[in-house]
Amino acid sequence: MRVKCVICDKIEPIEDESPIAKRLRNRPIHTYMCQSCNERISEKTQARIDTGNFRLYRSKSEDDEW
Repeated sequence: MRVKCVICDKIEPIEDESPIAKRLRNRPIHTYMCQSCNERISEKTQARIDTGNFRLYRSKSEDDEW
């Protein structure tokens, strides 16, 4: 399967039976990022977290006893 990175538009082949390929086939809303873009974003995010000015807003999950 050939996939295209949403950031750099680089086309890469991935194995047809890999979990990433199955996720892309079954749920088209999921997008693919190449490894270099993924690493670059994770490094920049970690640098922002280290500055202390980064807040991650997550919704509060309510634990239901039932």
